[in-house]
Amino acid sequence: MPVKTVFSWLLRIVAAAILLQTLYFKFTGHPESVELFTKLGVEPWGRIGTGIIELVAGILLLVPATVFAGAFLGAGLMTGAILSHLTVIGIESQGDGGQLFYLAITVWVCCVVLLGLYKEQGIRIIRKYFPGGS
Repeated sequence: MPVKTVFSWLLRIVAAAILLQTLYFKFTGHPESVELFTKLGVEPWGRIGTGIIELVAGILLLVPATVFAGAFLGAGLMTGAILSHLTVIGIESQGDGGQLFYLAITVWVCCVVLLGLYKEQGIRIIRKYFPGGS
């Protein structure tokens, strides 16, 4: 198996696992998650909406034909999460030592690298859905 394929799967699994693992906290209304989204002023719809988008991104990352779309969603979500940590929440949230912040950075890096690895897939999507713009 080519190194690029193994590297791609590693990035996809890491990003998807982190995205999907946090869903439990968002969808069950875990107090830490509720507090975080309350601090952002978007509880409960922001928590649930973010969870739905993370679920979709995690699934798209694991399907070979939709990696670019999943990476695009994941990078966008994590950009928002990182900015929220830097401007509102803080690096450390509820004594976690910055774990949520560092997980967001990890997913963001994985997704940005995947966007580069799958840029041809992205170009095909753009040409298919925006034929006049290419």
